[in-house]
Amino acid sequence: MIIGITCYPVAGGSGIVATELGQQLAARGHQVHFISYAIPFRLDNFRTNLMYHGVETTAYPLFKFPPYTLTLAAKMAEVSRNFKLDILHMHYAIPHATCAYLARQLLASNNEPIPKIITTLHGTDITLVGSDPSFYDITRFSIHASDGLTAVSKYLADETIDVFKVKKEIRVIHNFFDEHRFKPRNGCCHRKEFATEHEFLIAHVSNFRPVKRTLDVIDIFEKISAELPAKLVLIGEGPDTILARRQINKKGLNDSVIFLGNQSRIEAVLPCADLFLMPSEEESFGLAALEALACGVPVIGTAGTGLSEVVDDYKNGFLLPVGDTTSMARAAISLLKDVERLEEFKKAAAEIALRRFNSEKIITEYERYYEEVLNA
Repeated sequence: MIIGITCYPVAGGSGIVATELGQQLAARGHQVHFISYAIPFRLDNFRTNLMYHGVETTAYPLFKFPPYTLTLAAKMAEVSRNFKLDILHMHYAIPHATCAYLARQLLASNNEPIPKIITTLHGTDITLVGSDPSFYDITRFSIHASDGLTAVSKYLADETIDVFKVKKEIRVIHNFFDEHRFKPRNGCCHRKEFATEHEFLIAHVSNFRPVKRTLDVIDIFEKISAELPAKLVLIGEGPDTILARRQINKKGLNDSVIFLGNQSRIEAVLPCADLFLMPSEEESFGLAALEALACGVPVIGTAGTGLSEVVDDYKNGFLLPVGDTTSMARAAISLLKDVERLEEFKKAAAEIALRRFNSEKIITEYERYYEEVLNA
């Protein structure tokens, strides 16, 4: 198949999944074309059947904001025309599925072959942006204009049906991880660079947006470090980075917290950790949590979100109410103090992740869905 993929190219679950998907599909012999304003984060493997097409925006005095969506739609039509795309796979309903619809109209006006549109819903496009009244109608239209719909969790699929009154099927295809990169105790992880042999290492990875509740991460860590020797490693950057630094300074935790910023190779860090914190307000799936589990790191996260499809409560982590940092810290301390139980959780983390979310299984699900939509 010849597949066009559009995603946000920055660090974040949707962009990472889209990029990994494209690379895995190319490895299986499909021709893949990424269409975006920048090379996607983690697109770091060269293949002759894997291409990137940049979208240029025009700075013109008439425009208060450069019309990226229009140039994106034009580029989608151009790539589809030149490479005879079978599928335009959009990650995020708006603006990407909207642009794909416009691109298809451009092609149809010239009686050119029209690719099928498949839209994968990742979360923010539904739970935050799409549910905003000013975007509601265009989001709902874009969902219904797609030939195929997938969601990264049942939690998100149900939320989409409820919020947008969707009548068509939403296929649940979970996120996945590259089992060759994310695995326990791999050789590229050097724990002594982060903590001594007598200290526990706690990790958190996110884009530091308010929904990730990074200040809760710091609060939980403060409670842990009051009882156990520990270090906290923070990976990522975003709007709350400054607030996080202020909170760390205020609590006198500067010597115990390591900021690494954005990292494209977090598999060099995660296997070193003993515990992963994800106390988010909202998680449609929790890719960072999955990658931690794959590295044999138990997760403490928020109950009542998509994390419940990733983390098995009391087996490879704990899920607790949002904002309950005291209970999260207590669960962490209890697990870290029980060496035997901690090892059981670490083993279960890697085993469950590999069994349910390995790339072989999930990429095959996408391939079958592509064929199903093409043959509909």
